[in-house]
Amino acid sequence: MTTYLRADRAVFRFSGPEAHRLLNDVVTGQIPDSGEVAAAWALLSPQGKILAEGLAGHAEEALWLDVHQSVADDFFKRMRMYKLRAKVEIEDLRATHRAGFAQEAGLEGVRHTDRLGPVDLGWRVIAPVEDTTGWVQDDGVYQKERIAAGILHQGNDFPANDAFAHDIGLDILDGIDFAKGCYVGQEVVSRMKHRGTARRRPVIVSGIDAPAGSAVVAGGREAGTIGQVVDGQAVAILRLDRISDAGAATVDGKPVSLELPVWASYTFGEAGAEE
Repeated sequence: MTTYLRADRAVFRFSGPEAHRLLNDVVTGQIPDSGEVAAAWALLSPQGKILAEGLAGHAEEALWLDVHQSVADDFFKRMRMYKLRAKVEIEDLRATHRAGFAQEAGLEGVRHTDRLGPVDLGWRVIAPVEDTTGWVQDDGVYQKERIAAGILHQGNDFPANDAFAHDIGLDILDGIDFAKGCYVGQEVVSRMKHRGTARRRPVIVSGIDAPAGSAVVAGGREAGTIGQVVDGQAVAILRLDRISDAGAATVDGKPVSLELPVWASYTFGEAGAEE
């Protein structure tokens, strides 16, 4: 089995009798307490913006989470604050463990399915540094697959405190539990769902000859910006109401093609209700 190192991911381990309750009370997703299926989640600001996001999986009597390196310090600080007197140990494993991606299940490390709703990308693997020497050091295969599937990642495609959970499709990709009780930012998430105010959504952009962060222009107006570019393709968070003709978009003055992910329940031209 080939495992590709995801060097931009930071790993944290939550253990103790109240670890599951703590996470379930703070982040958007339904945190698993068993099995090999990982759950997508986001830690939000009170205003509903994404501060950190990743996958959470249960193994070895603990919960294993990964976040982008750019937000790891802030995530660790906030979770220790939310912990208060809860019986939870939060371990920062950046110095000792690495996260990787595998297309098939294997025996090495802590592994969970890298699945978001109907999108199955393979397996997330976490292992001690000394066990990762045989991993492929380039994660281009992973990035290409998740971009083709329309999956956005914080740090690669958008910065912290910039996007709402609906903007990256977490409401469709099983990254939000609408049935559980309150969590940080829950009021904003609930309002966007029930009022239908989500206007920015993930869109796959192909034929790009420009760097990440370049604007997508449709109908003479900017609709959003592209994320990480791999082989001329990226995922962008775009204003659907500004795209009346998906075949008439440009990036850096050059024509590109826009495509909705296969899992999308939204369409071009949609205008979310005003707040």
